Amino acid sequence: MNRLQALLGRLGTAGVLGLGVLFFCVPFYLTALRPAQQELAAQHEAAERLRGRGPFRPVAVDDRADDLRRFYALLPPVERLTEELERVYALARAAGLELMQGEYRLEKRNSGPIAYRITLPVRGNYGQIRAFLDAVLKDMPVASVDALRFERKKIADQQLDAQLRLTLHFRPRDDADTR
Repeated sequence: MNRLQALLGRLGTAGVLGLGVLFFCVPFYLTALRPAQQELAAQHEAAERLRGRGPFRPVAVDDRADDLRRFYALLPPVERLTEELERVYALARAAGLELMQGEYRLEKRNSGPIAYRITLPVRGNYGQIRAFLDAVLKDMPVASVDALRFERKKIADQQLDAQLRLTLHFRPRDDADTR
């Protein structure tokens, strides 16, 4: 301790402040400057990739119609609704959820994909519900999560009663399918 006091005395006020600034600079560099430099490098790489793409070309109406047809081709036909619904049930069982009777509604529009809305009451812990939703979104790209509602009877309860609102999207029937 006496050596430290003697060293600090020899350095003086300016020397002690200089050491303090030096010790502050290392964590500041590691936590602020270095991540900012990495972010800047990533931004430069992204800008270079965008420059390499070439000039903007407007999309023709015919191309949009082709894009829309290709998009609809990615969706399953509405005839596979029961198979997709069984996949939802299988994912819920695999997550260990207790399913209760839900509400189901098929929405057909004049144009666009067909939406099958599912309101599904489930019971399980938070981890099980989260695992189920993760699996649905990962394994079923035609599904979307519209709403979640959680309810716990008592604060200490691990079990949650949840209401999940999902939508499964299906390919609309075009005139060629109905012939």
